[in-house]
Amino acid sequence: MSTITAPPGTDRARRLRATLTALLAAGVALGAPFYFAPFQVFQLTMVLLYAVALAGLNLLVGFGGQISLGHGAFFAAGAYTAAVMLDRYETGHLATLPVAAVGCFLLGLGFGVPALRLRGLYLALVTLAFAVFLPPLLKRLEPVTGGSMGLTVDKLQAPAWSGLAEDQWTYFVVLSVTAVALLLARNLLRSRVGRALLAMRDNESAAEVMGVRLSLHKTLAFAWSALFAGVSGCLYTWVIGFVSPDSFGFVLSITLLAGLVVGGLASLYGPLLGAAFVMYVPSVAQDISDAAPGVVFGLLIIAVMFVAPTGLAGLAGRLRGVAASRLTRTTMPTDDRTPDSEPSAAPAPADPAPVDAEPVGALPRTEEE
Repeated sequence: MSTITAPPGTDRARRLRATLTALLAAGVALGAPFYFAPFQVFQLTMVLLYAVALAGLNLLVGFGGQISLGHGAFFAAGAYTAAVMLDRYETGHLATLPVAAVGCFLLGLGFGVPALRLRGLYLALVTLAFAVFLPPLLKRLEPVTGGSMGLTVDKLQAPAWSGLAEDQWTYFVVLSVTAVALLLARNLLRSRVGRALLAMRDNESAAEVMGVRLSLHKTLAFAWSALFAGVSGCLYTWVIGFVSPDSFGFVLSITLLAGLVVGGLASLYGPLLGAAFVMYVPSVAQDISDAAPGVVFGLLIIAVMFVAPTGLAGLAGRLRGVAASRLTRTTMPTDDRTPDSEPSAAPAPADPAPVDAEPVGALPRTEEE
């Protein structure tokens, strides 16, 4: 049986292109805090921490095929876990990260149980209810959470040996955590868990026939997604230094889901693009219209969906494909002839056979004929 193989240089060129892209992105990321102003560095830091939350949501929605409108609640759980540990127990900042991650993982594991029975809009309503009732619950737990006033904690402080400003040090710490989180999401999707999520998203019945345990992987999808959201919320506490229930309303969950769709579902680069959209577009909408920034934000989402139905990541791939096809078309030779060459003479037509010629294989004629 013959198989179709790619040209030998295709994989090598793809790896080289991916390596060069990664090196370029790393160089830009490492040099950004030394080039931009402190407020712009703060915005880039927020983009990175939002990218972690969207990477987790992408595991659940983009690759798992399940809808969640309550991811802001997991984000708030991670933020409050870090804030309570810093304020009540005076622990170090780095010690809050694994606690927030594990706590949100267990919370998502328990919340993934309804996903076994519900799907589609019903699952979306249950997750939305979780995002709606969490802020009032945080206000009721005033001895722990500070109630409506929230909690104010210390931000990350740059050590003396680093020689960096506070915003630069915070940026590099968040960049490191984001890089590890995105690498973990990438490896998770390329493992058996990722293949099971894809099979479950495409066809649950076929996936179950192939041996995929739907109950296990649906629950794990919620758990891993909540872990990433909890890590993002912990980073939020490090950067902002203040948490309150009003900062984590259900609008945050809607915004995160919109950012993921705009960035590109089931794409490794979609969370980064969606995080930039979540961070910068509301500011642009505020500058355009102080009276109704939400209207401008909604219109911008509609415009992006018309231009890029598959998200900004799909638009980038489409533009790259169009550019490659045009480049190939311009470099292909259209005519091998030179201007000085003369067209070759057409072959002379063969002489027609005589009328009385005997066909091939005919019997000889007699005199009577």
